[in-house]
Amino acid sequence: MQLRIATPAAIYIDTPVTRLTAESPAGFFGILPRHGDFVAQLVPGILVYAPQETDAERFVAINSGTLIKSGDLVRVAVHGAIAGDDLDLLKQRVETEFRKLDEDERNARAALARLEVTMIHRFRDLEKVRP
Repeated sequence: MQLRIATPAAIYIDTPVTRLTAESPAGFFGILPRHGDFVAQLVPGILVYAPQETDAERFVAINSGTLIKSGDLVRVAVHGAIAGDDLDLLKQRVETEFRKLDEDERNARAALARLEVTMIHRFRDLEKVRP
């Protein structure tokens, strides 16, 4: 079966696999090639898959997303993904990347708050000018 993991920026992984394991709010589940079609919401965690050419487990850290199994295609749509072969190194990369994303998000929220305050002040100034 074909595993295709997509982020908003690009197709992150597109490879034939023999099996995969993911986590939904109800718990972990596995998919094999002849598994029935279904849709599952994914929680942040590690998606484990075995590429057809090696059958050795590979790991992808994902934040929440959606998995759709249709025929031989498994599509996974997530906001962000980080692949790795070593779980300890993957954990370090995830912590670093997510820390940076959190910092960027805080900066964006602060900029938005400043913009809102400026707009409110401008509207108040406009009201004062009215006769």
